[in-house]
This record gives sequence, C-alpha cells and structure tokens, in this order.
Amino acid sequence: MAKMLINRINDGFAFQAIDEAGNSMRMDIPVDQGGHGTGLRPMQTLLSALGACSGVDIVMILNKQKETIEDFQMEIDGEREANKEPALWKQIHVIFKLKGTMSQEKAEKACALSMDKYCSVAATLRAAGASITWKVEIL
Repeated sequence: MAKMLINRINDGFAFQAIDEAGNSMRMDIPVDQGGHGTGLRPMQTLLSALGACSGVDIVMILNKQKETIEDFQMEIDGEREANKEPALWKQIHVIFKLKGTMSQEKAEKACALSMDKYCSVAATLRAAGASITWKVEIL
C-alpha cells in the first residue's frame, strides 16, 4: 500500500506531497485561478505520472534487449472535457523521443508494450474514458 502525506504550504492553494521515502512534489494552481503558480497543477501531475510510468517500462524493456539509451524525452499533450466538472482527460497524445542503439521497430514495440500492457497509469486514464495515442521518434 502506498502512503502519501499532503501538506498545505501557504495561505493559497499550494500543497506539497511527500512519500514514505521523503521524496516530494509541489502542486499549485495558476495565478489566474487564485493560486501562486508555484507548482504543477494537480491534473498535470497525472500526465507526468503517465510519462514516468511508461518511461520506466520502456527503459526496462530496452535494457533487457541490451539496447543503449543515450537520450529519452517525452512530450505529452492533453485535452480535458469542456464545460464539465470534474473535467476529466479526454484525449492524450504522447511523443516518445529516443536516441540510442535501438531501431524504430524495437522502440515502437517497447512503447506499445508499455502503453498497451504494463503502464498502470495509462490503464487508469483509459478506464476513466481518456483516449491515449502515441508515436515514436528516433533522434
């Protein structure tokens, strides 16, 4: 079981999340919504979690195949439902940008295994109704 401690850290809408090991993340809302803009918005953290979850899977898969990863970046764009509360993620698109010894085919297979089979965050977002698309670019 995971345990998180969430502390309000100012007189506005900023919070700090701390896990059992003491790792932390700061969240806030934009200034135009009444916050101070000093952290990730809570819904952005879901997109970040998708990137980190799939990234871990992809690195593990490519490492098992003895591929060298020189650089790995992801761009994630998301669109939320309009005029709804709560406004869930409706569409998410991920671009995996990899540089290393892997071929386009191996990179795509690793990404497909993550996004379609292993990534719990992707499965959670899909269960909430999000459509997730992705592509791979070899740098």
